[in-house]
Amino acid sequence: MTTHSRGVSATIDPVKLDRLAEVAIKVGLQLQPGQDLVLTSSIAALPLTRRIVEHAYRAGAGLVTPIFNDDEITLARYRYGADAGFDRAAGWLYEGMAKAFSNNAARLAVRGEDPSLLSGQDPSKVARANKANSMAYQPALEKITGFDINWNIVAYPDLAWAKQVFPGDADDVAVVKLADAIFAASRVDVEDPIGNWTAHNAALKGRTEWLNGHNFHALHFTGPGTDLTVGLADGHEWMGGASTAKNGVTCNPNIPTEEVFTTPHARGVSGHVSSTKPLSYQGTLIDEISVRFEDGRIVEAKASKGEDVLKKVLDTDDGARRLGEVALVPHSSPISASGLLFFNTLFDENAACHIALGQCYSKCFVDGASLTQEEIAARGGNKSFIHIDWMIGSGQIDIDGLGKDGGRVPVMRKGEWA
Repeated sequence: MTTHSRGVSATIDPVKLDRLAEVAIKVGLQLQPGQDLVLTSSIAALPLTRRIVEHAYRAGAGLVTPIFNDDEITLARYRYGADAGFDRAAGWLYEGMAKAFSNNAARLAVRGEDPSLLSGQDPSKVARANKANSMAYQPALEKITGFDINWNIVAYPDLAWAKQVFPGDADDVAVVKLADAIFAASRVDVEDPIGNWTAHNAALKGRTEWLNGHNFHALHFTGPGTDLTVGLADGHEWMGGASTAKNGVTCNPNIPTEEVFTTPHARGVSGHVSSTKPLSYQGTLIDEISVRFEDGRIVEAKASKGEDVLKKVLDTDDGARRLGEVALVPHSSPISASGLLFFNTLFDENAACHIALGQCYSKCFVDGASLTQEEIAARGGNKSFIHIDWMIGSGQIDIDGLGKDGGRVPVMRKGEWA
């Protein structure tokens, strides 16, 4: 594949790549003058990461600190690393990140790794490494899920990822197709991406205001393989699109985003539900998930592929079998309409309604910023080392909002807003 001096593949549209970098800084983060930025990225995403750093400094960033990972380096650990090492993680690094966030540094992640990177590795080692990493990352993760700071995730079309989405295409064709799909989903394939995001955020805000106005007690999902009642936490608040972090900065944490979401009641979920898209988790593909809840807890779990990894995930801690998020996405969302399976949760979760196992977002409570961990738990908020979204929506799913008085209001019919 031909490249030019800045390392950008000549086939990826450089104008749209630059727009994505600008949107990440100006819409995703709304980076403030003088604010530091902690940036994680795969080496494969270097062309986008360089442009993001350039836009960050142009926007007045204090200090940008990049931390890189690499697929081959990750695999070397599994091929040659000592067994005992899989119960360890770089806690010192995450403590440093948590300290940076305590000092108001912003957080940006550039995603683009191979979705099936670890699919051929020992599942128990993968699970142990994931658990150690999740535990070590907790101090930093709490700053993010607590929305203490402005943060954002964007994506770059790595070759291995592109080949999974477009397996029948030549390497350079697959990368360009994935790049174009990322640009379209991220709303940078238009002349005024920042204006487009302003309008999109306003539409999402309208949905959250309607849901908050109804203040439902629970949501009832029905469809093929699904009859699920998701109780909503006491004093829950719906969010979507741009929202304001505790540091006062209004940001869009996920680019792209099509969802409105809130906190379920960790002890108020019952019934059964089936996934409608595969879940790509830490290099393993988990497909055709079906689970049954009793009193908020998953008591039965199956998957046609990756079941051993799913079950190890559910055993991470007590909160891993309970829900920390429920999100609504219309089946006609641009990402769903593309017909693509991205094998990447950042995109696939924005194609369908979804739920997340594990940690809740404390910001999804009325006055969430002022609540203690104990108050969040008392209202039904879940606590866990993990937060894993998986898709349960389709064009065949109906959702009703249930009031405390037993009244029903149609929320979605056949996957669309009612």
